[in-house]
Order: sequence, then structure tokens, then C-alpha cells
Amino acid sequence: MAEVATMTSPVSRRAWLRTTSLGVGAGLLLPPVLPAAEPAIALEGLGGLAGFASAAAASRAAGGPVRLQSNENPYGMSPSTKQAMLDAWDEHNKYGSLAPRVLRDAFAAHAGVPVECVMITQGSREVLCTAALTFGMRGADVLAADPTFEGLPQYAEHMGLRVHKVPLNADYAHDLEAMSQRLVSSVGLVFVCNPNNPTGTLIPDATLRDFVVSTAKRTPVLVDEAYHDYVTDPAYRSMADLVVRGENVIVLRTASKIHGLAGCRIGFAIARPDIIARMQGFTTGVPNSLAARAAIAAIADTEWQTFCRTKNAEGREILRTAIAQLGRKQVPSHANFIFFHAGRPVPQVQSALAAKGFQVGRAFSPYNDWVRVSIGTPEEMQAFTKVLPDALRA
Repeated sequence: MAEVATMTSPVSRRAWLRTTSLGVGAGLLLPPVLPAAEPAIALEGLGGLAGFASAAAASRAAGGPVRLQSNENPYGMSPSTKQAMLDAWDEHNKYGSLAPRVLRDAFAAHAGVPVECVMITQGSREVLCTAALTFGMRGADVLAADPTFEGLPQYAEHMGLRVHKVPLNADYAHDLEAMSQRLVSSVGLVFVCNPNNPTGTLIPDATLRDFVVSTAKRTPVLVDEAYHDYVTDPAYRSMADLVVRGENVIVLRTASKIHGLAGCRIGFAIARPDIIARMQGFTTGVPNSLAARAAIAAIADTEWQTFCRTKNAEGREILRTAIAQLGRKQVPSHANFIFFHAGRPVPQVQSALAAKGFQVGRAFSPYNDWVRVSIGTPEEMQAFTKVLPDALRA
């Protein structure tokens, strides 16, 4: 076996990796310099997906307060995804990696769309920003629900654009009828988040499809499907097929959620080739090559996706049941978080839960006494529900 020359005494790469925080239980950290040979040893002794997930959860627990505020996958990337990143380490010092192009091909096949209808970005936020730039540079307004994911509305406001914010309906979902009524001639881009963040609501397929098709005849519609992979409703469908039909639609996806690559910044835009070409001109850089290699493996690892989806549903049910037992109103969620009525200002709830070792989401105006809690591991959710009652007492 080859040895690491920089060590003061002969140490095998296998031993070196074990002692440099690359072990899964030590936090899944990449070392400053990773030997090219034998990358598979970083995964040995895990005992399958359950073992890998347990080690990831243990590392997470050792990292301080439990993060339930950013809708992250608590298990992180899969073993095969981590392996792909390790295998690609020799690309880290090179320009012009083919990885983003390979990822484009892989994602197009995964999404069932032509490759020319896909753009790989530095996180899904870049899809939102480039869309705002593409369709708002001449001062066009933006139309969106309120509250919803703020990446696009906030960026548009920073550009000096007017954002027409339409309050959610009584079910805490997009009020598509009201949005249609606000579709004035100055609107140059309509934003729909489905499932919605922060509420977790899902628009019925036929209802959304009718809205998107009719609206797209007047102005582009961007449908944010960041939580696509967590939806288990059999009636749910992506809007990606509308792109294939040639509709004036942009669909957003991300590797940050179920694939566990939030820190790697990989996003996907699905749109007609002419729209992709226009948006591409406003991108600000090239996606990370190691992250792209990881995303290629993540897309292919359906076993890990199923595992994470199942664990998310388990953790979500634990939290849903606890909130119901407390008599608090909550929104049925189709994502990896739950939005519920805390009955006291969010900063107070955050402070009370932080003292117990849990971080939860900020306030989403005008729901200033509602809290969004991301779903952690089932064990984390069990622990969370034990401290929640005291945190909700004013």
C-alpha cells in the first residue's frame, strides 16, 4: 500500500484517513489534502445505510445545538455521494471540469426533459436571481404569494422592482385566484413555490396546472420545486412536463434538500432552450466540480432518497402528533418542516428552545407567532417534542 510522504513516520493512507477526521463518526469532513488512492476506505465499517445514517446523526449531535431552522437533510449526503466526491478529488485544482456538463446530462435524464432544457447553477438561489435579472432588467414587476420563499422577491426588491405580494388563503396556501386578479400588465415574472415554504402546503395538480398554463400565456412563471423529492401525495406532479410542451415556464430544483448537499450549492433550472440561453447570460460563475460529481451520484442513489424520505415522514409524524396533542393549529405539510401556531412571538420561542439545545426558524410576517420547525432525525424529533410544551408557555 502506498504511504503518505508528508508524514513524519510511515503511515498508510488507510490509517491516515482514520486519524484525520475523515471517519464518518468524526463529522464527514474533507481533509485539506486528500490522497488520491483508496478513497473507498472512508466508508468502511458502516454497516449499510442505517450505519452511515447513525454515524452522521452522531456527528450532528456532537456539533452543538440541533439545527431545525434551515430545512436541511439531517443525514447529509449518501455513502455513494461522499465516495463520488472523494473519487473526484484530483479535479479540485483544475479549471474546465466536465463535471457540470455530465451533471446536466444526468439531471435531464432524471427529470425526463431534453438536456438543452437544463441549466446547472450555483445553488437554487442562482436560478431565482438569474430569473429576476432576465425578466426584470427593464423594470418589470414580480408577482408572488406572501409569505413564500423570499429568495426571488427579496432579490427583485434589491433590483428596485415592485413585488406584488398576495396573501395566502385560509388554508395557508397560494391564493391563485387572487394572484390571477393581480396579474397586471407590468408583471414580468410570476413566482410559485410548491410545496410552499414556510407553510408546506401543496397546490392541487389540476389547479396549479391550469393557473400556470393560462398565466404563462401572458408572462413567464417560475415554479419552485425545491421540496419535490419529499412529496408523497400520489396526485402530485412536477410542472416539468409543461416545459417539454413548450410553455413559458421555469421549474426550479435543488440538490440541497433530500440529496443533503446544501453546503455544496448545486441547483437546477428546467426551461425552454431559449429561456435557458437568456438566463445563462446572467449567471455569475461555474458550479463547483466536486459538488457536481457528488450531485451526479446523489441523483442516481434512489435507495438513499427513499431512506431519507421515509425517515422524514417518520420524524414529521412525531412532530405533527405532538403539536396536535398540545392543541396547536398546524398546517399539513408536504415537505421536511412543519409550520404551526406557537401562540407567542417567534423570538421568544426561539430563545426558549435554544436554551434546550434546539434552533428553529425565524418569523415569517405576518405570521409572527407561528414557528417553522425543520424535521430532524426521529430521535431528534422525540427529544424536541419533550421540551416543546415548556417553550410554548408564555
